[in-house]
Amino acid sequence: MNQSLNKSPLIGVTPLWDVARQSVWMLPDYLDGIKAAGGLPVVLPLDLSEEDAERIVETCDGFLFTGGQDVSPSLYGMEDATGTIVSSPERDQLEALLLSKALEADKPILGICRGLQFINAFVGGTLWQDLPSQHPSEIVHRQGKPYSVPTHQVKLSGDLQTLLGKDFLEVNTLHHQAVKDLGNGLIPMAVAPDGLIEAVQMTGNRFVWAVQWHPEYLFRTDKDSLVIFSYFVEHCK
Repeated sequence: MNQSLNKSPLIGVTPLWDVARQSVWMLPDYLDGIKAAGGLPVVLPLDLSEEDAERIVETCDGFLFTGGQDVSPSLYGMEDATGTIVSSPERDQLEALLLSKALEADKPILGICRGLQFINAFVGGTLWQDLPSQHPSEIVHRQGKPYSVPTHQVKLSGDLQTLLGKDFLEVNTLHHQAVKDLGNGLIPMAVAPDGLIEAVQMTGNRFVWAVQWHPEYLFRTDKDSLVIFSYFVEHCK
């Protein structure tokens, strides 16, 4: 028997960056979600050469692009129009290199929160830089704790609707930026009642999905969140 068939797929996880402490860190929920779905998560270094990135993409079976700081508007050809952006040049640089190599190699990718925003911006989309001032809504898109409690609904479509077998999903929310104009090759799979795009997939790739909410906080009690992690990990096998 081929023992490699029994191995958990290796999932590279983009690191979180603490600017004040100049320190790489990680929320265990991301790792736990991958492990619960049958994957083996590995937190990646922040500083990679192009050669390093190519080796990591060759080694890993898939990649999770995590939440975190705002995406710099320079990635989509704009400036900070609201004075609210807190970006991380270190993460932007790492993720641009990693995403480019991962897409080129057609490795499965899952984006969460910032991950969705970064993927969208990288492929030519734009972002609402500050939802309260640029896209006012009755929906509070930046909830307080506990983050494991859903606070609003999204309408599902496409492959996500098919996967979960339902038209609507209750989600949590923790963001002040969001997709404005969709990037090239992206199609929506979930939309909030106020019109914000909450999930996308990329056409023409084996698996590139991204969600605006945080399934890593929900998967322990919400089967749909675990299904999303599991579907991603399954594509990494």
